[in-house]
Amino acid sequence: MMVPAALLLLGALAAMLAPRLLARADWPDREPVVALWVWQCVVAAVLVCCALSMTLSAAVAWGAVRGHVFASAPRGVMDAYAPGTGGPWAATTAVALASAGVWSALMLAREILRVRAHRRRSRAELLVRAPELPGERPGGDRLVVLEGERPDAWWLPGATPRLVITTAALRRLKGGQLDAVLAHEQGHARARHDWLLHSSAALAHGFPQVPVFAAFRDEMHRLVELAADDMASRRHGRLTTALALVELNEDRGVFGPCATPQAHVPQRVHRLLTPPDRLPAAHRLRLTATAALVPVVPVLVAFVPGLRALG
Repeated sequence: MMVPAALLLLGALAAMLAPRLLARADWPDREPVVALWVWQCVVAAVLVCCALSMTLSAAVAWGAVRGHVFASAPRGVMDAYAPGTGGPWAATTAVALASAGVWSALMLAREILRVRAHRRRSRAELLVRAPELPGERPGGDRLVVLEGERPDAWWLPGATPRLVITTAALRRLKGGQLDAVLAHEQGHARARHDWLLHSSAALAHGFPQVPVFAAFRDEMHRLVELAADDMASRRHGRLTTALALVELNEDRGVFGPCATPQAHVPQRVHRLLTPPDRLPAAHRLRLTATAALVPVVPVLVAFVPGLRALG
């Protein structure tokens, strides 16, 4: 049967073409929130293609599976998905895709365990460096100030989130710069950017040979920072937010000629100082709606034989 093969081809096309199209477009930097949504829809479409292809291939290969998949479907629909010339390959395809699905689940579980262990260590260290005071509500949301020589601020997510800032950052940030940094970190927390980062990391680590997953991880790291920058700049101004970024990072060598892990900071500062024009609201709505339809396409492709049988 051709539907599982068509679904795999559709997923491969989405995985190859979407990253290239998004890399050539200039609007993701102008609308990072929309770009985050588009990337999620593209990856969801690739995963849906694989899941549907696996299910239909297993239904073609094994009658017991076919009986469960089409248990409530009319007789004509089951016949439309009956085994054809692709029967011998169907079992191999189903097993391969099922193995990939199990591997994805294992990678996600590993990422969850790794993140939880890291958070436990971070919270234990934070409790040692900033113990709770007598009478303080245990586990309550709070701003934690740490003694430190390097200016830094970060959000520690979890069931009891913490916004952590060092004393060096408090001394260096002036006026509204501190408020801009806090708004940036709160933007990460409110949008749950940590979920995007961990999910994309699990896919990239599990399938390093698949370029779309590596691009998804890299773009998530970049776009969540741009989205948080925009959230902070809307409340406290672009110049203030840019100056806060400079104050926090100028001692780390990110503005020099040598590449560093924070090499994207100069681009973020430049973007804040020379803001690109936002897309019109109607254009943003069209992009959002179009992206939402991308994962629906493989579902429609999978339903084509059944709809023909009913029609």
